[in-house]
Amino acid sequence: MDADTYDAIVIGAGQAGVPLTTGLADAGWRVALVEREHVGGTCVNEGCTPTKTMVASGRVAYLARRASDYGVDVSSVSVDMRAVRQRKRAIVDEFRTGNEKGIADSGAELLMGAARFTGEHTLDVAMNDGGTRHVTARVIVINTGERPSIPRVEGIDSVPYLTSTTIMELDEVPVHLIVLGGGYVGLEFGQLFRRLGSQVMIVQRGGQLMGREDDDVAEAVAEIMRGDGIDLRLNTQVASVQPTAEGGVSVTLNGSGGSQSITGSHLLVATGRQPNTDDLSLDAAGIEANERGYVRVNERLGTNVAGIYALGDVKGPPAFTHISYDDYRILAEHLLRNGQRTTTDRLVPYTVFIDPQLGRVGLSEREAREQGRNIRIATIPMSSVARALETAETRGLMKAIIDAETDQILGCAILGLEGGEVMSMIQLAMLGNLPYTALRDGVFSHPSLAESLNTLFSNVGDG
Repeated sequence: MDADTYDAIVIGAGQAGVPLTTGLADAGWRVALVEREHVGGTCVNEGCTPTKTMVASGRVAYLARRASDYGVDVSSVSVDMRAVRQRKRAIVDEFRTGNEKGIADSGAELLMGAARFTGEHTLDVAMNDGGTRHVTARVIVINTGERPSIPRVEGIDSVPYLTSTTIMELDEVPVHLIVLGGGYVGLEFGQLFRRLGSQVMIVQRGGQLMGREDDDVAEAVAEIMRGDGIDLRLNTQVASVQPTAEGGVSVTLNGSGGSQSITGSHLLVATGRQPNTDDLSLDAAGIEANERGYVRVNERLGTNVAGIYALGDVKGPPAFTHISYDDYRILAEHLLRNGQRTTTDRLVPYTVFIDPQLGRVGLSEREAREQGRNIRIATIPMSSVARALETAETRGLMKAIIDAETDQILGCAILGLEGGEVMSMIQLAMLGNLPYTALRDGVFSHPSLAESLNTLFSNVGDG
């Protein structure tokens, strides 16, 4: 059959796909953007935007309950879950509409439907409103992202479990939320719903929360969760789940103390994510993927097939919106300006929006030691930060990893008030190749969180 021909086809309207589409269209390319569900991708619709909007509601409830700590009398605190949800929906709609307008203004064609490869540079798009479009392009970009993965647990299909997407559509606060998974997603939602009024248990298979973080950072996070009244079950396996007569869920756990059954009103599955590649028919185009289904790419984001690229989460970790956006910048520069940028050695910052935040960039202590580096460690508790004391937000710690031979900062973990923002200041120093002494000796305004960098880098110990 005859196919509509484009200069480029982008599959997936996420945080790499949308700006790439509009950028190519603005440069005069004929571009089609294929999206099967909603413009904006995970970030706008199910990830960053809605979750952080709800986390803000949770923090307000938390501070209201702590009002007496600040000498303020608040007689009672109640949460209207429908209002929380509506605020979230309104902000998501605003962001999504902005993306849609940008696509329309660029002149790109938006095809709402599901794409699959029929050849190296040909696709069939099953349109949501019926029919099939046959399309082809010399450049095809895969930006289909990820979705929650569901673990193989006995009985999981028999209960109305929640995912990171569906939990945000609840119209009531769960009485007792059981969270499977002690990673970033599980912790953010667990703390959020604890602050909204739920009893919360987090079940983690490993011996620490957030397995990729240093032990001391993970333990500090655990202390914060326990301080908020969350029941943590580490080194605990989920043996089975089953529904209860009351509409809840019963979870059988195997831990150090033996087997135990816990009953909750709601179950959140937060045990990982998987790529949206199973319906793309990658084999028809000869595109290579790894054993988990992530598209293999080189340092310029090209697949093994010339003219086909993959951006964002679909190519594998690190799965962060800002990495997706940087992927777009790298590819746009390559396609439009013959640029030489690659993904090699780029710094990967991220912020976990628990409260207080965990901001991370560069190497952890564990990673640095595994690489055999000669390092020094700087660390202080947040209780040593004047601004934290003044605002009664002293939980957490600051930690930096320093090359003992060059005095260069290799990475940091900032678990504390506005940890993501403080981390970004250290990242700027790393980008500028400043030695740690520049932050130790710099003059920052008082009393600010930035000033804490003086204190942190004055506490550099031996490796």
